[in-house]
Amino acid sequence: MRVPSERAELIRQAAAARGESVTGFVLDAATRAAEDELAIERETLVPAAFFEQLLAALDAEDEAPAELRALNRQPRAFERG
Repeated sequence: MRVPSERAELIRQAAAARGESVTGFVLDAATRAAEDELAIERETLVPAAFFEQLLAALDAEDEAPAELRALNRQPRAFERG
């Protein structure tokens, strides 16, 4: 990786302050940055009220339509193995 000399020196100093090699320091920093970036992509933030409504809906008694309940009572055409 090509790095301007002033930035390379800053990285060398920081690595030395931690007692790490420049390669180890840069790899650790890049890994942390990648984990942070992916965490942003994997998280979905919603308002607390919405989340509470979601949890309440998940905890609520199932209310299947009458047609679906009737279909569920019919004999099955196959057996699970």
